Amino acid sequence: MKASGRGRTDSASRTIRATPQAIYDAFLDPEAAASWRPPVGMVCEIYAFDPREGGGYRMSFAYSGLDHAVPGKTSVHADVFSGRFVELVPGRRIVEEVVFDSADPSFAGTMTVTTNLVPVAGGTEVTISCENVPSGIGASDHRAGIRSSLQNLAAFVE
Repeated sequence: MKASGRGRTDSASRTIRATPQAIYDAFLDPEAAASWRPPVGMVCEIYAFDPREGGGYRMSFAYSGLDHAVPGKTSVHADVFSGRFVELVPGRRIVEEVVFDSADPSFAGTMTVTTNLVPVAGGTEVTISCENVPSGIGASDHRAGIRSSLQNLAAFVE
């Protein structure tokens, strides 16, 4: 975690045994993204998905059960959010801007999510970095969520 002038930055990395292009494709296919993107204990529903620069999406992550330690951002049991694809470099980089639907001002603002894909021996180093993280998102919970999504992504593409 590092601080910047815009707010907190959280990130996580993982080497995944797949090509950068296979991983990139898993980000831009709505069915694939719905299966791996939510952290463990959550499910994804995609309402809109337009995978091109300038295109966007709207989706939710909902808890699978009622017993969870961290409440949702939109309701007690769910996070609803919208995103926009700012930059898409096939097989190399994805930049998204994400806004949460929440009445709580601690979840306000636009978070920038940058995913870098770097070929390494045995696969691809995937680094997800979230800048300007809303103050309502706990740093350790967020990093755990990013790591969980990376684990899911690895299981999906490997």
